[in-house]
Formats: sequence, C-alpha cells, structure tokens
Amino acid sequence: MRTSRRPTGAIAASLAAVGALVLAACGSGGDGAAENGEITLTINVYGDNFSLPDNRELYDEYEKAHDNVKIVENRSDFGTHHQNLQARLTAGSGAADLEVIEVGQVSGYIGQPDKFVNLTDHGVDTAQWTESTVQRASTPDGGTLIGLPTDIGGLAMCYRTDLFAEAGLPTDRNEVSALWSTWEDYVDVGNRFLAEVPKVKWFDAGGHVFTGILGNQEETFYDADGELIVEENDAVRDAWDLTVSAIEDGQSAALPEFSPEWNTGFQQGQFATITCPAWMMGYIQANAAQTKGKWDIATIPGGSGNWGGSYVTVPAQGENTDAAVELAKWLTAPEQNIKLFKTIGNFPSQKSTWTQPEVAEFSSEFFSGAPAGKIFPASLQDAPVQVYGPQSGVIGTTFAGALNSVEQGTDADEAWDKAMGDIKAAAGDG
Repeated sequence: MRTSRRPTGAIAASLAAVGALVLAACGSGGDGAAENGEITLTINVYGDNFSLPDNRELYDEYEKAHDNVKIVENRSDFGTHHQNLQARLTAGSGAADLEVIEVGQVSGYIGQPDKFVNLTDHGVDTAQWTESTVQRASTPDGGTLIGLPTDIGGLAMCYRTDLFAEAGLPTDRNEVSALWSTWEDYVDVGNRFLAEVPKVKWFDAGGHVFTGILGNQEETFYDADGELIVEENDAVRDAWDLTVSAIEDGQSAALPEFSPEWNTGFQQGQFATITCPAWMMGYIQANAAQTKGKWDIATIPGGSGNWGGSYVTVPAQGENTDAAVELAKWLTAPEQNIKLFKTIGNFPSQKSTWTQPEVAEFSSEFFSGAPAGKIFPASLQDAPVQVYGPQSGVIGTTFAGALNSVEQGTDADEAWDKAMGDIKAAAGDG
C-alpha cells in the first residue's frame, strides 16, 4: 500500500496485498478449466518494490486444499493496474479471474455493477466488516457488492529513535506521541529537529503529510452527495497550506513514494518520521531490513485516521466465476488476514479480529516492540467514515505530484492552480 494512493503510492503493502494483496498487478484473464479438470485462476494485484512471498504461501495453502485449482498472480504498478482493469472491463475481455481494487479507486467502479459478480448472491457475511467498509464497494441501493474488503490502514507515525535521540527529543513512544496533539505541533517539532540535526530531513515527502492530515476528515474531495468539493473545502486547503509551510521550512526529503530513491531514504536514515498506515510497516521491513530496532511507532497527530485498504473483486467476464468467488472469500477470511498482519503488517479489516489475542497482543520486534495490535485499532476507533468519490484515488495522486513539484521548486500557488485544473479535467468538471 494510498490515497488512497497506496502504492501510488500502498501496502499496502499489500492486498492491500490480498489482504495485502495489495501489491501488485496486471494481467490476463482466466485460462478456463483444463481437460483434466484443473482450473487456473488468475489474480491481478497492484504495487511495486514489495516482497511478499506470503502471498504465494497463501496460494499454496489453498491449492493444497483444492487440488484442481492453480493460482497465478500478476503484478503491475498502481496506476497501470487500475487503468488496465478499466480498459478490460470496457472491452469485455482480458480481466483476471480476481482483480484487487484499492479503496480510493473502488467508487469509480461502483457505477458498473454489471461488470462484476454480485458477491451478496454468494453467501458472503458482510457483518464481519464495518458498515462503511462494505458501503464503499456497494451500489447506492445496497443491492450489489462488487468487492470483499482485505486490509484497512489505520494511521500512526513511525519514527527513528536513533535520530530522535541525536536531536535531543524523547524516544519513548508515549512521550513522542505527546509531542504532537495536532499536525501544527508535528511541524513545529520538525523545525526543532532540523535545528539539531540539519543533515537529516523530518519526513519523506509532502504528499504523505498531506494524506495524513486529511486522514481524520470525513469529507475531503467529495461531499456526502457525491459532489466534487475539493477546491472549496477548507480542510483540503488547510492541509495543503500546512504541508507547503513544512516543505518551505526544509522539512521534506522530497523522495517520490515507491521510488528507488525512497527506498534508499529508508535504508540510509535520510528522514526521521513517516506517516505510517499499518501496511507501511511491511514496506519498511522489506526495503530497509538493516534498520530493525531503530524504528518505533507513535500516535498520529490528531489521534486517529485511516489511509489504505483494498477489495478483491470477481469480474463477470471470467470463465470460472464460481471458483473465483470461493477463492476471494477465502483470501479475505479472518484467518488469512491475521496471518498477513503478523508477517507483513497489513491490518485486517474484519472487526472480529481486532480483539483476538493474535492481533490485539501483537507487538513488532522490528519496531522496538511497538504494540501494533493496539495502536492501529485505537487509531481507527474514532476515525470518521470518510467519503470517497469516483476520482478520489486520482485526486490523491494529483496532490502528491503537485506537492512533489513544490519540493522541486515550483511556486506553491502555481502548483495548486495546476492541480485544480487537472482534478477538474479528470472529474469531467473542467
């Protein structure tokens, strides 16, 4: 995994990566049943720079219990994956048997319910997820559910304890959390950090700070009636202005997410903090294994929020839709999502898992023993039910690019105006 730009940038890692499938994808449709009765099911996932062998382990487990099923995963980057899916749905062919759609993108497919299998017709117990999670993948009348939820983001702040100590800041996660009750506090602490450790930046990229600030807002780019409100929404402009002020103060490492430079930034300690949905834990572990024990996890400014999540869908054009539905149900079952959380950090979206000992009592050795099983559900507990629209994912990506341009020297007002033009064009409102 994001943005809902999770890998727009994530995790989510992952399903995010099938629950962490959040990863990566693009591909071709099902091969159909072979003459010997074997069925090959393809699953297209999105993302890049991930290493999630656990997906294959899950597939192997399923294949062992279903000896006539073979699972093939295809991966591509975030944008290509969703663009290809739309093109294949329009063409009526070429989609995989299962397609993972990121939370910020799923509302863009709700208006095409005939293109997907209605999962409510296949004995899916939607009560295992929060009502809002199910609503995002349902038609307005609730009659069609096009996707099954995998992981959910939650929001925290991951930070480098060694760099905090160098700056004379507290390293204990409770004391660190107390430093920033608001995002304004977070930026203020960033300036204190830079004064002591000028060779290291405070955060990785402005787009992540912007997304984190908006993670605790109910309405951001769209209102509850589905109207585009991004330009007149004070919450969006305030998030932009605060992020720009931090960039202008020199706090950003200006590292495009999911880029080789971003990975190097993790590995070399080029920034001290990062807005951290649960799936980010897996990304850091996979790309900066040598930093184990140097990270910890504190509360997000504002105390709550969400960033990320995905859905497993079954395109109606597939030749093996019944078998694909059964795989989708299995991949999104609590047992599989708990496994993925413990191995790569994608927080399960099923409410029932949050109080189970395997989740609630889980702490991350990599992150200095941080009680991740308590931190992320606490963040989600008071998080608002966010409104998403058809172009939410695209808008999030647009803002990330616009803020990156500010980091490269573009005037902030010019970057804002260009972003507004691009957003209106993408939404058909320009």
